[in-house]
Amino acid sequence: MRLPLLIAGCLPVFLFAVTWQAFGQNAANNPPVPGGGSVAEEIRALTESGIPSLMQRALDQVRQRNLSSGEFGRIMNAVNITLFRRLYPDIHTQFPVLDPPQSHNYARILRDIDRGVYSPPAASSTDYLELTLPFLALLNETRQNSLLPSLPDLRRAASLNPGAALAPLFMGMVHERTGNLDEAQAGYTTAARISEECYPARLGLARIHGRRGDFEAAVRVLEDLIRSFPDNFAVKRQLALAYYQKQDWSRAQAALTECLQQGEDGELLLMLAHSMVEQGRFLPAQRPLDQYSSINAQNPLYLFLRARVQAEGLRNQDSALNYLRSLIRAGGAAGNGAGDDALIYAARLFMESPRPDDREEGRSLIRRLLEQGNPSPEVIRLAVRDSINSGDWQTARNRLAPLLQGTPQNQDLLSAYAIERGLGNNAAALAYARDLYEKNPADDEGAAAYISALIETGRQAEAGRLIESRLAANISDAQKSRYYYLRSRIRTADDQIVADLRASLFADPRNLSSMIAMFEFYHFRRPEKARAVIYLRQALAQDPGNAQLRRYAEEYPEVMN
Repeated sequence: MRLPLLIAGCLPVFLFAVTWQAFGQNAANNPPVPGGGSVAEEIRALTESGIPSLMQRALDQVRQRNLSSGEFGRIMNAVNITLFRRLYPDIHTQFPVLDPPQSHNYARILRDIDRGVYSPPAASSTDYLELTLPFLALLNETRQNSLLPSLPDLRRAASLNPGAALAPLFMGMVHERTGNLDEAQAGYTTAARISEECYPARLGLARIHGRRGDFEAAVRVLEDLIRSFPDNFAVKRQLALAYYQKQDWSRAQAALTECLQQGEDGELLLMLAHSMVEQGRFLPAQRPLDQYSSINAQNPLYLFLRARVQAEGLRNQDSALNYLRSLIRAGGAAGNGAGDDALIYAARLFMESPRPDDREEGRSLIRRLLEQGNPSPEVIRLAVRDSINSGDWQTARNRLAPLLQGTPQNQDLLSAYAIERGLGNNAAALAYARDLYEKNPADDEGAAAYISALIETGRQAEAGRLIESRLAANISDAQKSRYYYLRSRIRTADDQIVADLRASLFADPRNLSSMIAMFEFYHFRRPEKARAVIYLRQALAQDPGNAQLRRYAEEYPEVMN
């Protein structure tokens, strides 16, 4: 999800005693004067530092030396107050009256800052503040053509006063917003090393880590920062975003909830709802979603989360599909917070619908996702599943091939087994099933596929031993149902076949394989139309898109009535 750039706030607590000597001045321009030199030079050096505690000392010096009524004192007060309010807005301290002398060059710069206008300094300027103050007009700027012209001025300032934080901090911002992350990191690192009080630089470092996908590093920076500035809202907010980006849902929820106590924030409301949904907290997630609905009820992530609440929390598939249709009508999800995940989820839900029109919508979405180029493994798996359900085995094999070339997941091996079985390649199906079983013999899906493959390659005795060992274990009713079904396949006597299939359906009445097997028994082996119709109707109700079942239904028109 695209997150806004944050300009940091601060606390009125300064934990690092930094002497002004650390902020070396160009000797010809503003020489450092600890215990010597002019008061004006000392105040200027403290101001140029850009460090809150030192800027506060500059304000104190103006007041204590009764300079507040003179031109120099008034302009230094104005500059420091502006730096505080723009860079460290969370500092709440007693500022003097803002009364800059209007004829001073800095006053002109401050007026342009208020108008959002960058005032380029003279090419010959060696005044650090003339070179850096104008950038305050660009703190919220994102356009490259507005930001890049400031870089030469900031570089000149950095060379004049390498011990001051303003120039490297501002250069970090320019580079970050123009996509030069290495230079941005260098600028922020320089400013943070000058003083840890310059937390906008540390926030910038955390953002750079986040943009590189290193959310662990971003969280480490921010957790360290929050210990120094526990009440700083900008730090709290960015830490909440970092937890969210890291998908640390429980911490994100707690941090977002705390941030929202400061006031309603649409972006944070949506992320809070998302964090709750990912934890399966569907009912509580409805409250932030309800609050967000008045902000932008067409936001794709909002619609996606509403659909998930309906489908997973309330089991209301029709309502979920309606939200997903609204999402698709709004132009899809890409770039708006939900991403392709929402379209994949929609395709899956449409494909699971009992209505043919819904399933066709799902196929249309799958085609759309495939046509985007470089489809994700999730999209490929959906397409494979659709081809398998349609009995289009060769298309399914072609679609699955890229996933088998790398490190296939269990689901991919299961699909490969089903495809080769559908194509009649029982030896290849057995090889895939064996790979799956050997990866994790305790996995029920893999064991069932392996047993089926053994049966299909004529190794009934080995299959039987595995079935009996599984049935003897302490397993669930659904697992028992599966193994009773498999055992029915190695039986030869009709009464034993029916007994195992009935036991399977008693353990799990929704076992589709057993329903189909019962239908086939009464259709092929011991024809009884009435019983065959009952089981075919039940199977179709559970899997209406199953191509094999629909072919069977053509012989029983009454099933479709």
